[in-house]
Amino acid sequence: MYRNVVLEHPEVVTQLHREFIRSGSDVVEAFTYYGHREKLKLIGKEHLLESLQTNALKIAKAAADEFPELNLMVAGNVANTNIYDPADKQSHIYCQKMFEEQIGWAKDAGVDFVIAETINWTGEAQIALKAIKDAGMIAVVNLAIPAGPFGDKTRDGQSASEACKILEDHGADVVGLNCYRGPTMMKKLLPEIRKSVSCHVAALPVPFRTNEQYPTFMYIKDEGCDCIDGNVSHIALDGLTCTRFEMGNFAKDCAEMNVNFIGICCGADPHHVREMAVSLGRKPIAYKYYPDMNKHFAYGNDKQLKEINDSKYLKP
Repeated sequence: MYRNVVLEHPEVVTQLHREFIRSGSDVVEAFTYYGHREKLKLIGKEHLLESLQTNALKIAKAAADEFPELNLMVAGNVANTNIYDPADKQSHIYCQKMFEEQIGWAKDAGVDFVIAETINWTGEAQIALKAIKDAGMIAVVNLAIPAGPFGDKTRDGQSASEACKILEDHGADVVGLNCYRGPTMMKKLLPEIRKSVSCHVAALPVPFRTNEQYPTFMYIKDEGCDCIDGNVSHIALDGLTCTRFEMGNFAKDCAEMNVNFIGICCGADPHHVREMAVSLGRKPIAYKYYPDMNKHFAYGNDKQLKEINDSKYLKP
């Protein structure tokens, strides 16, 4: 399980945090997503739960502390349990206990807020929200909206805007969406959410070109890839990856909609985050290495370049 890296190679996680910080991220989120009790039990590593969680939180906090001039925030995390069943009250209790122990470790670590994310049941999100608020913490609650028979709704049957309004009414400080959908498919849900709530709104898509046929990257197919069975979700999404400029445009569009907690989910790379920051008018540390194509031997127009390499000679 990839979460083991916080125990086996913490220096790698630290370096990853640094790269995103230098690229413009304002928040350092502890590397604890999906590292909860149920998942660790499933893979026979439940005994590592507390050390995995606390070490990930310590790494995130230390990475943020390396950049005191940036006033970074550190976030804890709880996520989809995959055991929630609206008809099984015992599952609600178990979910709550799982959330509470993770939030307790995050609070002890001194995080600034807790993110509940990638949850596609409104009811499960409410349990996570209650656990965060009961701990006296700021709560960011992000839903992952499925497609298929759910028709752009939570698995309980609410639209994204209806579910976000419910969460705001129950005390969430920030509500919104993360994961599952790429920029285009997530963006179409945001205007109604923004109209429905008065709190901050979050949007963190996956950087993949999901579409009307495949609104999410769950079971998405890549017609250009014939090396596996067609379902490229999670393990072979390379051919569907968004460019940095697509993610930059998404960030700019979000800002124009007054969506103000803007980020990126599974598949994110530092160059995506840097372009998102630049599109919002910022110059992060890594802006120093921003490409200057004006001096490229084929594409540039600097007077020092040789005419023999002009694009008219090299275009197909």
